[in-house]
Amino acid sequence: MIRGTLTGIIRTMRPKQWIKNGVIFAALVFDRQLGFNNLPAFFRTLAGFIIFCLLSGVVYIINDIADSEADKNHPEKKGRPIASGDLPIRTAVAAAVIILGVIFPISYLLSPGFTLVALAYFVLNLAYSKWLKHIPIIDVFSISLGFILRVLAGASLITVARFSPWLYVVTSIGALLLGFGKRWGEISLLEVDAQSHRKVLDGYNLPLLDQLITIVSATTIVAYSLYTFSAPNLPVNNIMMLTIPFVVYGIFRYIYLLQVENMGGAPEEIFLKDRPIQVAVMLWGFSVLMIFYIF
Repeated sequence: MIRGTLTGIIRTMRPKQWIKNGVIFAALVFDRQLGFNNLPAFFRTLAGFIIFCLLSGVVYIINDIADSEADKNHPEKKGRPIASGDLPIRTAVAAAVIILGVIFPISYLLSPGFTLVALAYFVLNLAYSKWLKHIPIIDVFSISLGFILRVLAGASLITVARFSPWLYVVTSIGALLLGFGKRWGEISLLEVDAQSHRKVLDGYNLPLLDQLITIVSATTIVAYSLYTFSAPNLPVNNIMMLTIPFVVYGIFRYIYLLQVENMGGAPEEIFLKDRPIQVAVMLWGFSVLMIFYIF
């Protein structure tokens, strides 16, 4: 009984989604503070990552409670613990309260500024669950803001020296691409029944989303390219520009999987399952580390 309840809570917190919180490490890596000579900053960022994983897990619990009736009619979401009845709503609420009661005091010990960012992220997601997710365009911008807050959370845990604001731009626009891609995948999967499963989908159609995806994908490439030769802490020989092809390929591969393979409904599933995307990300990450910490 207890084991089944714990399993239901963990499933509802969606550990696969926690990969998104990895952007918390952006400030540490891109401010050149990752290294054995700065382990305190690494462990503080790691603790922040864990806190955001738990916090985002609570957000998913709240979302599933709010969407339980709609999820029962969804071809995939009906199997979620709350929608299926495997996890009682009262138990889910209790779990959320307990987790929040633990992580916010710990976050304050790490940094009061980090606590404020975490609180802002939580409030944003409450507003998203209640109102923002029902408003076309605003719903995806809310998702993008969540990524910006994650980056800001990582910056609040260390003493930032030369973290380029271009990375906030790249993060926000890249998140828009994933958000609009997810909406594209949902409409493609649900077709005529899309609005009955998620109200906001009534405000979208595939031609509109195609245009938005084209705009944000091109803008992401341009913004990242500008970062590679304008950030203050990059090598003066502009070698960082060599990482641009990995970003371009990753974006093109994502759009291919979205519109040809119909895999865009869950971006995290693409990252966890698609080997070419994984290779591109690993090569990009390896290149960034080599340029920042070797050359």
